[in-house]
Amino acid sequence: MSEKAAVNVPVATIWTSPDSARSLDAYAVSNPVDINKWLDSLTHETRLALCDENRIQSQALFGQEVLILEEKEGWSHVIVLDQASSKDERGYPGWVPSQQISRKASSSETNSFAIVKSEFAELLTEENVKELELSFLTSLTIEKEEDQRIAVYTPLGIKYVKRENVYISTRAVEDRLGNGKDIVTAGKAFLNLPYLWGGMSSYGFDCSGFSYSMCKANGYLIPRDAGDQAKKGENVPFDELRAGDLLFFAYEEGKGSIHHVGIYCGDGKMIHSPNTGKTIEIITLKGTYYEKELCAARRYWRETGDGS
Repeated sequence: MSEKAAVNVPVATIWTSPDSARSLDAYAVSNPVDINKWLDSLTHETRLALCDENRIQSQALFGQEVLILEEKEGWSHVIVLDQASSKDERGYPGWVPSQQISRKASSSETNSFAIVKSEFAELLTEENVKELELSFLTSLTIEKEEDQRIAVYTPLGIKYVKRENVYISTRAVEDRLGNGKDIVTAGKAFLNLPYLWGGMSSYGFDCSGFSYSMCKANGYLIPRDAGDQAKKGENVPFDELRAGDLLFFAYEEGKGSIHHVGIYCGDGKMIHSPNTGKTIEIITLKGTYYEKELCAARRYWRETGDGS
């Protein structure tokens, strides 16, 4: 029988199976988790294996809601409910260490939300002691607002965030819809961040995690994976591209399966999270293999009052 829970660590990695995590992934499957130590301990080869050996599916942030389907030897089979996927109509499926989720309901769904807008933000105790480091886009229900800080419901009880680090929203994603240029601007804040397969946080994004998160930062919830992202949204002819449109790339010079997504910046440029060993970058498409593999473009954003 399924049961709702919430992530109780800054970032919970969603693994393909209970056997996917290696001994060298101990920092990522523990509680407390230490994503920095985990990533620093990985070599290029062991990072690459996260993808090549199909070990990781996605990630979920602190307080994010999941649906527990079953438990097995310290692991929980879950659905990440706000990451739409063709793999399951309810959301994105995978396995997470049971110690990284909590069954305790965080709050009522009718309140306002504090959404982290900075790269990282501190989760504080009543005494203003740092308890956790929260990633960009962590969304927590507000219990009350104070002058310089905001009390939030969390799986660890009532905690606090600094007002300067968050947006206030009437829903779990930003309620101010951004335009295409806003999506690009959000992405530029993460230039030079190393790629991470399955990554969905300020510690690292994969290509579709990056496009998903920059759209989410501007109020648009889109599918999690590139192949699913390419099937939704508004189709855009290549001669009508505008900043913020998503560009999709496929094997066999655009005729095969989709393997990559980036965000169009305008002027023939794209911002994207390329692959293991590289960092988020802005490139000119002309003359690259990406130009040959471009197969589709989709628009999820809408015009806002200040134009685009």
